[in-house]
Amino acid sequence: MLSSTPPAPVLAVLSPPTQRRWPPAVWALLAITFVARAAGFTYPFLGYHLKDMGFTTTGVGQVLAAFGTGWLIGQLLTGWGADRFGRRRTLISAMTTAVLCLPVLAQSHTFSAVITGSFIVGIVYDAPRPIVSAAIADLVNDDAQRTAINGLRHGAVNVGAAITGIAGGFLASTCGFQALFWFNAAACGICALIAHRHLGTDATTTLRQSGDRPGFRSVVRDSRLWLLWAASVAALTCAAGMFTALPLLMEDDGLPVSAYGWTQVANAAAVFLLTPILSPWLSRRCAAQRPMLGMLAASALLLGAGMGGTGLADTTWGYSLAVFVAVPGEIIFFIAASDVLDKISPEPARGIYAGVWGSTLAVAVIAAPILATASLNSGGEHVAALTTLAAGVLGAALCLLVIPLTHRRSAAAVPPPPPPPRSVLRRCG
Repeated sequence: MLSSTPPAPVLAVLSPPTQRRWPPAVWALLAITFVARAAGFTYPFLGYHLKDMGFTTTGVGQVLAAFGTGWLIGQLLTGWGADRFGRRRTLISAMTTAVLCLPVLAQSHTFSAVITGSFIVGIVYDAPRPIVSAAIADLVNDDAQRTAINGLRHGAVNVGAAITGIAGGFLASTCGFQALFWFNAAACGICALIAHRHLGTDATTTLRQSGDRPGFRSVVRDSRLWLLWAASVAALTCAAGMFTALPLLMEDDGLPVSAYGWTQVANAAAVFLLTPILSPWLSRRCAAQRPMLGMLAASALLLGAGMGGTGLADTTWGYSLAVFVAVPGEIIFFIAASDVLDKISPEPARGIYAGVWGSTLAVAVIAAPILATASLNSGGEHVAALTTLAAGVLGAALCLLVIPLTHRRSAAAVPPPPPPPRSVLRRCG
């Protein structure tokens, strides 16, 4: 059974009073999201750790590529597992695997061991994302409440990201990079314990035993999902630039590492200030039956324009302002995309749908630095600004292509009226 859990203090600061009516297990899912992100030191500091071990730039790139590949596969695998084996069991298994593998990766020194360990850790690193998405959709049927939850969840992710950067830098300087992997493993253990204590399997057991569970074939055939996937990759390529392409641009301007830290502070501050304002407004808009595809397209444009502005900046304040301007687009994007995903996902396949969509962030994290590097090499920061804006425009255009498909599915879902009685047909004849 689902049991209660006290809300985390950081989450409570962002929450409106109406959130007290949420199912108690929602707080457990939000706490897992926050803990996993706040102590998710592995990916941000893996490159520094490898450099400290003496790996070449090429070797570091190969290991990070293996991690990203694992991340991509892990979203699909854990999403499928959430439907097949249950939310709670899959989450506990993934977090337990991370507890076992992260310390091994920290102690590995040979290239083969490091690249293998990075691939496995990549699979489970972001495992809570699709599982939490599916579990929230199971627990909350009201679209407005679900939007408010997703807004708070996005705020928890961003506040956690700020903590990751601040705490990770302090711990790395005092305890060494290897200690970060152990702290990350401990946080995964806490997530597993929260899931074991506060999440139940009743809803997922029912889904698993039902005979109408869609498989991969139905997922592959859903054009709405894949257009949403492509639009999300384009928009998230802009958003991912906040922590992948931005350092490249700032280094090209000769700014110190501390300047990048201030941009992340601006990012977290904007999320903290704007989430309580935007979430209620978005909750009211998503109460409609149709998905928020118009808002999703607008958010892609905001992300493209905001992060494109970083290509025109050359000071710490300029970069921080551009990041601050992009944050409303980021908030709207994640809430609107979650609304669209929830409304197009068949109930028995929520996990795999969330896994497919969750893989977009892994793809965007790979695409953003490639796009920034190619732009800087071909024409400098102004080209980087234009290509980022173009990615946002592409995301918006793809969102608009989904609208007629959702309208068509909605019309097809309305059952035809029953035929008139035979007596009526005789009289009409």
